[in-house]
Amino acid sequence: MSKPVPADEVKLMVSLLAADFDTVNEALGSLCERYGNLDYLSSPQVFNCSDYYEREMGGPLVRRFVFFEGLIRPEELPNIKIFCNSIEERHSRDGKRRANLDPGYLALPHLILATGKGYSHRPYLCDGIYADLTLIYRDGFFHPLPWTYPDYASLPIRKILNGMRERYLLQLRKGSAGRAS
Repeated sequence: MSKPVPADEVKLMVSLLAADFDTVNEALGSLCERYGNLDYLSSPQVFNCSDYYEREMGGPLVRRFVFFEGLIRPEELPNIKIFCNSIEERHSRDGKRRANLDPGYLALPHLILATGKGYSHRPYLCDGIYADLTLIYRDGFFHPLPWTYPDYASLPIRKILNGMRERYLLQLRKGSAGRAS
């Protein structure tokens, strides 16, 4: 019989996508108020994998990846997604989002994103939120799965995630640099 033990804390990540830097910065401020200091903020990256968001938010779209110093419990992900949705709503104009915030967490074996859309590879968590197993870690690198979004499957993003995994591993070895709440 297996004996349940709590999961390790995980590294909170949020992908911020918007057509203007002011919206990204405002959303970033709200996230930092809630989850603490940044551990990493990617340079702005042009988002050209899909025109799905441009119909709603305009374009060209820019993405930034944000990682926080404090670690979280994996079971906090649904509440974090709900908070990110509230930021999107707050910044909406005329019923249209100006930003898309996709939270997730990086753990040693994988990257999980939170979503409000169920699918065969997305187990239900709670409160209308599902977990999307986006990447798995094996043989020293993150690897995409058949359903992984093309941008997350790209080598530049996987390199960022690999670097953050190394930082996360150091945090686990040190006993964490502080906890986000």
